[in-house]
Amino acid sequence: MSANSFSAPSGPGAPEGGASGSTGSAGGAPRSGPARAAAPGESPARPTAAVPTVPTVPTVLVLDAPAPAPPPRLGSLTGRARVLHADEDTLAGQLPHADVLLVWDFLSHAVRRAWPGEGPRPAWVHTASAGVDHLMCPELAASDAVVTNARGVFDQPIAEYVAALVLAMAKDLPRTLDLQRERTWLHRESRRVSGTRACVVGSGPIGRAIARTLKALGIASALVGRTPRTGVHGPDDLNRLLARADWVVCAAPLTDDTRGMFDERRFGVMQPSTCFINVGRGQLVVEDDLAAALAKRWIAGAALDVFEQEPLPADSPLWTAPGLIVSPHMSGDTVGWRDELGAQFVTLYGQWEAGRALANVVDKKRGYVPGH
Repeated sequence: MSANSFSAPSGPGAPEGGASGSTGSAGGAPRSGPARAAAPGESPARPTAAVPTVPTVPTVLVLDAPAPAPPPRLGSLTGRARVLHADEDTLAGQLPHADVLLVWDFLSHAVRRAWPGEGPRPAWVHTASAGVDHLMCPELAASDAVVTNARGVFDQPIAEYVAALVLAMAKDLPRTLDLQRERTWLHRESRRVSGTRACVVGSGPIGRAIARTLKALGIASALVGRTPRTGVHGPDDLNRLLARADWVVCAAPLTDDTRGMFDERRFGVMQPSTCFINVGRGQLVVEDDLAAALAKRWIAGAALDVFEQEPLPADSPLWTAPGLIVSPHMSGDTVGWRDELGAQFVTLYGQWEAGRALANVVDKKRGYVPGH
């Protein structure tokens, strides 16, 4: 079985229901030859009742997000799958009975806790998020289970959010709103973004969408990825690019290599006029070092949409850090985004159901979809 091509399960142990697995003819009757005429002296044979075939369909287990988040719309899987629901407390008990796991709660770490348990495990795990760090554990990484993500859903929304943050910081919009609430008229000058430079860390679809969107504003972007290639710089170029950038945007996946990559040393090489934006994962940034860099005016400002602890505690010093914009992990969440995620899973289920190669297959050791 390859890592990204396999057939939907069937056979003993699969749940009942649906219309697949039938051994009958196209009209539903059992296959048989012509009826034999009774021999002389024999009583006419009584018709034998056909033994009905019990069709089987796969079981899809959904790790639901807490209320008020709605469950995914999977009505189009009626007759094609048996859909069950679990939460963080019940996931471990239901996991052995699932063929497919849909991680709808993309902030939960329940999969990491439940996967090492006893019993069978789903052949396919799909997470409704771009990152997979919340569910990966050594046992899942070493298993035969295929992991897919929501690559493609969040790219442009996050890119637009980053562009909005760049413009907000360049035009000093947060202070304008504060002054309005104070009824204070204070004329200032703002920065021009056209002709400035950005360093975008993370060369995947989200990072590339950010670079394209910033280009429309006249901002030249340098992409930094895990390995250097055409149009992408490698890690060895990062410090040099940070020292020249007006805008540093972090959109990297969370891996052992990237954890804590933005620390005192990295903020120290940035220009005093640089603004830093993180839309990747909170653990990519040493938050105390960022707060210190802002307080010492090593950098001009920052915007965080992701944090090491979410929700951000009310007593966190980040709430009052000078020049910091705080948003609650919402950069990719546009109107209708949950419907897009549900529709994407249904499309992938159709590929899996037909035994075709799945899109968005994650390299479980690297922690992201390779090939970009």
